[in-house]
Amino acid sequence: MSGQVLLSLQNVAVTFGKQPLFEDITFHIREGERIAVVGRNGAGKSTLMKLVADALKVDAGERWQLAGISIGMMRQDVKATPNQKIRDFVFEGIKAEDADSVSYLVDMVLQPLELDPDSLTITLSGGQMRRAELARALVEDPDILLLDEPTNHLDLDIIEWLENYLKGQQKTFVCISHDKTFLANVTNKVFWIDRGDIKVSPEGFAKFEDWSTQLLEQEERELHNRQKKLDIEQEWASRGVKARRKRNQQRLENMKKERARLKAEQSTFRRVTSKIKIDAPDVELTSKNIAEFYNVSKSFDDKILLEQFSMKIQRGDRIGILGKNGSGKTTFLKLLIGELEPGKGSVKRRKEVEFSYFDQRRSKLNDDYSLWKTLSEDENDYIDVMGKERHVCGYLKQFLFDPAEAKSKVSTLSGGQKNRLMLAKVLANPKNFLILDEPTNDLDMDTLDMLEDILCAYNGTLIVVSHDRDFLDQTVSQVLAFEGDGKVESVIGGYSDYLEFKKKQDRTKSETSGVKAKTKKENPSSQKEVIQKKSPAPKLTYKDKYELEQLPKKIAAHEEEIAALTERLKDPNFYQTDPEEFLRAGRHLERAKKKLDEAETRWLELSENV
Repeated sequence: MSGQVLLSLQNVAVTFGKQPLFEDITFHIREGERIAVVGRNGAGKSTLMKLVADALKVDAGERWQLAGISIGMMRQDVKATPNQKIRDFVFEGIKAEDADSVSYLVDMVLQPLELDPDSLTITLSGGQMRRAELARALVEDPDILLLDEPTNHLDLDIIEWLENYLKGQQKTFVCISHDKTFLANVTNKVFWIDRGDIKVSPEGFAKFEDWSTQLLEQEERELHNRQKKLDIEQEWASRGVKARRKRNQQRLENMKKERARLKAEQSTFRRVTSKIKIDAPDVELTSKNIAEFYNVSKSFDDKILLEQFSMKIQRGDRIGILGKNGSGKTTFLKLLIGELEPGKGSVKRRKEVEFSYFDQRRSKLNDDYSLWKTLSEDENDYIDVMGKERHVCGYLKQFLFDPAEAKSKVSTLSGGQKNRLMLAKVLANPKNFLILDEPTNDLDMDTLDMLEDILCAYNGTLIVVSHDRDFLDQTVSQVLAFEGDGKVESVIGGYSDYLEFKKKQDRTKSETSGVKAKTKKENPSSQKEVIQKKSPAPKLTYKDKYELEQLPKKIAAHEEEIAALTERLKDPNFYQTDPEEFLRAGRHLERAKKKLDEAETRWLELSENV
């Protein structure tokens, strides 16, 4: 049952300059609603948050708020105060008389966010300061909590904690986020800002794609029917002079107005439904094994990051990297590209391997350069994009930049805009080994969809470091999880497969602990003997023997399929003539590689027991 209305906006209009952003919008926020705010870049998501917070006054309409309720916001770009402890920062929004009653909550929130309450805020990194601000907003515990990109720069385990916290506390909140999995897990309502209007889905983001697709399909049918009706009117108008007598002038005038209105609506509909298209990166493929870690160990200040780590990276591998800050992810990347040398062991790279590296710190961006000069240092009008000449403004437009901003300085851009510009620079001509370190931070969903399409079409070797679970599921076929103390887990598949692997691992540990406890209880004197006794290798059953005989044929079939798909994807015209089939073939190739790996692993398992 719906809770009581906490806040309502009725027939609201907001204008910036002469340009209306919202016209006659109405929405309500009820107790217990967990609302996702989605929409294209520049649609007005942040403006809507300001309207809810009463930080922006409406130009028309009415804003109503239930008496006595509080509204709190996770602020952006918070600056640290000298000599202020994290605990004091978190208590900023708490009344003095309430401090004792919420002190337990401060510790409950700061511990999973990995923040020391007695540390000074001035010592925190940008990501840690965002975590402190998140803690402050959660501890303040307003009746309506506003969250703007709360998962940015958070590790995956912290994001999962935040999901559980928000669901467990039954908070009413409004959230802007590009993290689709986070929104799907925590929301029960969606505000979709679309062309100055707000469409409301009564279900959470998990069902948003199906719901929004149905709305757009219905709109397309209505536009089609209106076009047919207009065609009939135009046919009538073309019959001759008799049809244009005075008594029919009004009909002609109405037809002209409808034609102009329909043309405008069709244009906006095409804009909202169009996908950003970009040519598939076509790179020169190298031989099968392109890099190898052999018994690599690396430590800093007695902290073990890698210990006897061995791994082969092969042509076309698509690897996602997970792990907390400081677990060794960046060290692994620097060892791979040759910026660091291992303490022990060796890292080998084929000479022909060339790296394109997206650095999350955006160190290759010069704040004094314009967007134009960033893409073309000699400031030519045209740049080479994957072997084709493209006008700088046209290429910037594909990454959601207004061409009028092309001469603006990089220093004027937001974090999300800098990420998009860096992606544009790296993806103009990606080399045969592409490394993306946290590319999804501060990106909107449209840019994420575009990036996923580009990476699905990319036929080189790919490594992605990301905390975005849906993004990893869409783009990689293997996960390396850096779990601390030099331990690295390798799992075939995306993040969902890694999660299932960890659950299975936890179940196995639990079952093993239970068996050991039972053995100790039943026969404690012989426990040592039982543990030391080595189980004999299981003999192959008839079924296993038959499977072992058939596996070489399956392996050969998978190898042939992979070779055929790889050859097909080399065709430079394939993506341009049929992009959907190209992406399907790419996904098919990943599945075939996964099946081959599973078959080879199974063959090894069975062979050991012969």
